[in-house]
Amino acid sequence: MSYYHHFVIPFTAGLLFLVIVVAAKWIIWIKGLNNQQKRQVKGNIFTKKSLLATWEVLAESLFHRKVFKKNFLLGYMHMSLALGWFLLIAMGNLETRIFTHGQLNPPYVPIFFEFFEHDLSTLRYKEIFTFVMDFLLLFVLSGVALAYFKRATSKPLGMKQATKHAFVDKLALTSLWLIFPLRLAAESVTAGLYGTGGFFTRWLGEAIAPLPAIDMLYYPLWWAYSLSLGLFFISVPFTRYMHIPTETLLIFLRKYGIKETEKHTSYTQVELNACSRCGICIDSCQLSSELGISSSQSTYFLKSLRDKKATDYLTETCMLCGRCDYSCPVGIENSTIRLNQRRESPATGTSFGYVPAIEASKGKIAFFAGCMGQLTPSVTRATLALFDAADVEYTHIDKDATICCGRPLQVNGEENAARELAQKNKQLIEGTGAEALVTTCPICARIFAESYELSIPVYHHTQFLYQLAASGQLKLAPSNNLITYHDPCELGRGLGVYDEPRELLKFAGNLVEVKSSKTNSLCCGGSLAITSINQQQRNQMARKTLQSIGANDVDFVATACPLCKKTFTAASDENAILDISEILVKAFANTKQSSKPEQKQTAKETSTVN
Repeated sequence: MSYYHHFVIPFTAGLLFLVIVVAAKWIIWIKGLNNQQKRQVKGNIFTKKSLLATWEVLAESLFHRKVFKKNFLLGYMHMSLALGWFLLIAMGNLETRIFTHGQLNPPYVPIFFEFFEHDLSTLRYKEIFTFVMDFLLLFVLSGVALAYFKRATSKPLGMKQATKHAFVDKLALTSLWLIFPLRLAAESVTAGLYGTGGFFTRWLGEAIAPLPAIDMLYYPLWWAYSLSLGLFFISVPFTRYMHIPTETLLIFLRKYGIKETEKHTSYTQVELNACSRCGICIDSCQLSSELGISSSQSTYFLKSLRDKKATDYLTETCMLCGRCDYSCPVGIENSTIRLNQRRESPATGTSFGYVPAIEASKGKIAFFAGCMGQLTPSVTRATLALFDAADVEYTHIDKDATICCGRPLQVNGEENAARELAQKNKQLIEGTGAEALVTTCPICARIFAESYELSIPVYHHTQFLYQLAASGQLKLAPSNNLITYHDPCELGRGLGVYDEPRELLKFAGNLVEVKSSKTNSLCCGGSLAITSINQQQRNQMARKTLQSIGANDVDFVATACPLCKKTFTAASDENAILDISEILVKAFANTKQSSKPEQKQTAKETSTVN
């Protein structure tokens, strides 16, 4: 039998358009990768990484595993639409293949099979197919109902705010929302006229069969169903729904090791088009949740960049704290893309060529306090006291003068100026002949590790001090104090250092873990990456963060960042804010107290902690 009717034209034209445009974009993006990236792709296609990417596509694109972690109803809504639609297509194709004895049919046949075939008595497993197809349609419709509900009020689905959409997005959204109700209506009317359908469409068809002129709805409903499908397909490349085909490509490229570089590439275009604009990043952003700034989040910034309409406001109104990176269910490198956009239009073009070089004495360990270390001298004193207590051979390379590490310039787009400072610091570090570099500042630690290309390892002081404590070189005695720890953005989400600070604090007291920690940690508000918020707003964020970590229920709030300590201290007079090194000095003092009856303090020990 030849299956055809004019109403299939909108669906077929829309599908053909979508396939051509997506294929063209994929080809352009892949050809636009640099030579190194292309080698990575070629070298990994026929490896285990492709299997892992396939599994991730199933887990994220169909089951929406990460969205489920955000909220069950939100995850169910996305899964029912994606997985349900996929299974409808898959089961529909299987059904038509079996019915036509393996005949290769046009793509529209499984979609409109109920229109073309009214007698399925010869279909094997007829009862199973008709039941499953109705069940899957109801499964998708339950997700559509949740989507309707979410647009009215998103809080029950775990979102404080829904994304604001442009007109073309609303048009695509409307056509998507109409597809499955129209399919239900068309199949139910068909069931009422011809006695077809499964458990639900047949029941609904029997219920509406007595209505007058039901036959007049038959063709208009199938036309409407086809038109809604065609309109949605045509709109996909120009709307947020481009994420549906693009996310698959992104997952494979990411598994092959492709990442954002220091400037926009064709891989950036893949990431921009893979953004679903789900709006999860809005809730994760403290500018939105705490300051009411809800127009510059990643979902809006990425859209503006995709549309080539990025503004200074969208580019710069961000703390680069990284919370949106970890909350993004697609895994888009939001902060890196925004940082690269800042690099494309630096604010001032500052030069630091005039800054004189600094020399330092030789030492096994090079210690760098940095700008914030100079502004929080108690942290530097405590860290060096612990070095002395552990007999560490070190040189304090910026004791008398310091040159900024360059990270604050870097996060504000001044890459050339940052490199000038980096070159001067690199000469300083290499001149010491040190075997390792240690800094109390996560901001410094990150740029040293990622941008300096040093030949020696870089340690944040919590990492280095943990090594000393774990080996017994630094002896500490814990107290009964309750301590809560705040993960700094640059140390935690930036460098992935979570365990060492916590293990280190266990040598000093009782660590109280909190929910808003590790990748979910809140920024202190002191971010150097944003200049458009005032001190009052920063204090507001700092107080909220202290509240989130239960600062009033413990003896000490431990930080691992001089900037965080300074920001928290300025915002609160009620909490004892100490760097981990300062808390450890107290633990070291406890060892001396406990040893007093047994041994005499040496002059060196006395000078170490004073």
